[in-house]
Amino acid sequence: MKDKITLGCAILITCCFPVVAIAQDASNMIPKQSAVKDTSRQKDLIDIAKNLFSINPKEPRVQREKKIYFSILPVPGTVPGGAGKALITSTTAGTYLGPTSTTNLSSANFAPYWNLKSRFGLPLRSSIWLKDNTWNIQGDIRFLVYPQYTWGLGSKNAASEKTLVDYNYIRFYQSALKQIKPYFFVGGGYNIDYRNSIKSDDRGIELKKFTGYAYGTSGNSVSSGINLSLLYDTRNNSINPMPGSYVNVVYRINPKFLGSNENWNSVYIDVRKYLPLNPVNKNQQNTLAFWSYYWTVFNSNAPYLDLPSIGWDPYNRSGEGMDQNRYRGKSLFYLESEYRRDITANGLLGFVLFADVNTVSGSGTFFKSWHPAAGTGLRVKFNKGSNTNIGIDYAFSKGYNAIVLNIGEAF
Repeated sequence: MKDKITLGCAILITCCFPVVAIAQDASNMIPKQSAVKDTSRQKDLIDIAKNLFSINPKEPRVQREKKIYFSILPVPGTVPGGAGKALITSTTAGTYLGPTSTTNLSSANFAPYWNLKSRFGLPLRSSIWLKDNTWNIQGDIRFLVYPQYTWGLGSKNAASEKTLVDYNYIRFYQSALKQIKPYFFVGGGYNIDYRNSIKSDDRGIELKKFTGYAYGTSGNSVSSGINLSLLYDTRNNSINPMPGSYVNVVYRINPKFLGSNENWNSVYIDVRKYLPLNPVNKNQQNTLAFWSYYWTVFNSNAPYLDLPSIGWDPYNRSGEGMDQNRYRGKSLFYLESEYRRDITANGLLGFVLFADVNTVSGSGTFFKSWHPAAGTGLRVKFNKGSNTNIGIDYAFSKGYNAIVLNIGEAF
């Protein structure tokens, strides 16, 4: 455990060094915004729809305070983890609860899906910024019905060595963070993960034996506890960040007296950096983005499905180009870089190039065995008021490839 804490601290210091170096002049990292933002030089799908149906507004579209920006995308797609094709409806809403010059864009995403068989999900995630960013209220509520593939711990199993795991899942996370100084927040909240009827879809496979892990591999699993959070965030739009930095440290405590099956703790350290390459041109995006996180549990009895796993970060956006759950262990380190560029001068079309890599513990290979993935994608501006894009990505890794549709950026 001591080694894990030392490793986690070293990673945190290394990742946060460039952020700390610029923190002395954080005001330069957030573009100054007026209360009314003119987007008349940009174009999105809403503009195209208005032209197509001859809808002529009397005034140019502008971004006003407290206006709600909706983006809705009902499409067929592929749900990660073995469910195959599914009907997905992703709805993203953004609004300002205070002056846009001092308040970040609040956002909520509701993305229900159904594979027309035995799997469906009702996930709702939100990040609410009160006036002048005095508080940030974060929520994550999910009701999910699986099965989903698992490959056991570490990375020793081949892609074909997997089994479907059946279970139902309820998640309720709620946190509130208070601004202590500009861009720096401290707070905490309550987290519960409840899973029932955990078993392998194959009656001939005992999940405990397949995974080599004794906790949370059969029956019910409950992890109930509190979290303590530190947040440093100079972004002003989490849907599509432009310049800025982000650091989030979450320490979670799951004691038995709050309902957990076992006593266990974890830490999640998330670091992101966005570098604009042409800050003079405000109507076009040309950005380098970097994302890294370190996630570990400190006890040997954390439930199997609560262990760090690729694609199970808070927003389920890591590891594009590989199967969700493909790599799981007691510790996980992840790194991704992305180049984002507009194709058209009006911001309607753009593209991204990305690459990511991860390593997990569990089979004696932490920081020795690396799993890379890469891809590219097209961006179409859906709503220029909230700067929301529709993303169509092609991602691949060894033995895997997929086309992924999303609203908003991966990070």
